[in-house]
Amino acid sequence: MTKNDLKIEILHKINNKTKPPGSLGQIEEIALQVGMAQKTEVPKVDKPQALVFGADHGVCAEGVNPFPQKVTELMMANFSAGGAAMNVFCRSNDIPLQIVNLGIVNPEAKWPNVLDKTIAAGTKNLRREPAMSMIECERAMAVGEQLARDAVATGCNLLIIGEMGIGNTTSASALLSALTAQSAEFTVGPGTGASPEQIETKITVINEALKRCQSTDPLTILAEVGGFEIAAMVGVLLTAEDLGCVVMVDGFISTAAALVAFKHQPSARDYWLFSHASAEPAHQLMIIELDAKPILNLSLHLGEGTGAALAYPLVKCAVAMLNEMATFQSAGIITE
Repeated sequence: MTKNDLKIEILHKINNKTKPPGSLGQIEEIALQVGMAQKTEVPKVDKPQALVFGADHGVCAEGVNPFPQKVTELMMANFSAGGAAMNVFCRSNDIPLQIVNLGIVNPEAKWPNVLDKTIAAGTKNLRREPAMSMIECERAMAVGEQLARDAVATGCNLLIIGEMGIGNTTSASALLSALTAQSAEFTVGPGTGASPEQIETKITVINEALKRCQSTDPLTILAEVGGFEIAAMVGVLLTAEDLGCVVMVDGFISTAAALVAFKHQPSARDYWLFSHASAEPAHQLMIIELDAKPILNLSLHLGEGTGAALAYPLVKCAVAMLNEMATFQSAGIITE
């Protein structure tokens, strides 16, 4: 069956359910997208896997964030102990959760339940030099790719990506600016509560980084101003197409990864669901650039994958509608 034939079949199936066509709105669009991604009229999303990547950022040396860099390490410990918001939401929705350490500034820190895939003790300061070498960037992407492949090989049929890293909103804003030729004045927001002075510092730091980084290649830009955790998410997102697996994108940082992946491999975009509209103002610029339609709008701006974990039950409902809801014919309802 061709891709177009499959789309016609899924739409026919949706439109013959016991409801007016289109009356379930975006739920119908989600069902179609999942079916197309999995190349079947009877998709499944009953075996999710959340991957949350953590790493530190050298740009913290510039005073761009309201929290000390130590919080990344402390939050990794919190994830390990099951106390973070993402832990709670994943438990509530029966989503297996894997936390991955890509590199924090304290190389001695280790935690139970956290997979150690350290690239380096945090990235370098993107204001002064490339955040990562190309080799480091590729290694971080490869971690994401391999974890995605491993998950699908063991039965996973939906992936959720999330992140933790003090300073990563600066990287995300820098990526948005570099990939869309937008000044930092339009791409910088408060992040996790930056003061007006810190926002001004962010703008200065990013504009100086953009003067240093003149490349138009998405992966080179990722290495120049991104982060290990962002690169790992790019790896997951790029692999989705080959795996035929839907990936749920979280908020501002995850969507920055999606923007990089889209600029590098536009066709992979069909395999991503965008879980929510972030309260971070520049997220809307990313959504427009990606022609995305977020599922939720709850003023979230935490990250971690929390928005995706919250939106997952709606994706389950969309697939259940496609697979289980009666048709007019099966229900014996005459519409003519």
